[in-house]
Amino acid sequence: MLQLHTITKSLPVEERFRLKDQVRRSSKSVPANMAEGCNSYYYNEKIKGYRHARKESGETQNHIREMQRKNYISNRESEAIIYEYEEVIRGLNGLVRYYSKKRDESKLRGQHRN
Repeated sequence: MLQLHTITKSLPVEERFRLKDQVRRSSKSVPANMAEGCNSYYYNEKIKGYRHARKESGETQNHIREMQRKNYISNRESEAIIYEYEEVIRGLNGLVRYYSKKRDESKLRGQHRN
């Protein structure tokens, strides 16, 4: 996220309210939603937070590709950042799977903690 914040400082003025703000918003939303999921008591709320973080990660990747297409960042830089977000998405997928399984197991045991 800090790397993207630094990159967006160098974007042209005309991108200030378009790409710059969108990149900053979506990239900040990823850890915020992860924290929300992590700090939730109920399984469904955890899953919801992690899924939302996953969507924001994908949106951020899209903005990175747009910056690369417009030649604001290099292809190499774009690929490196996108790869980092792919790692985040893989981790989030694992968390969603884990808590979905825990939720389903608790339902079978009659311990509803949705």
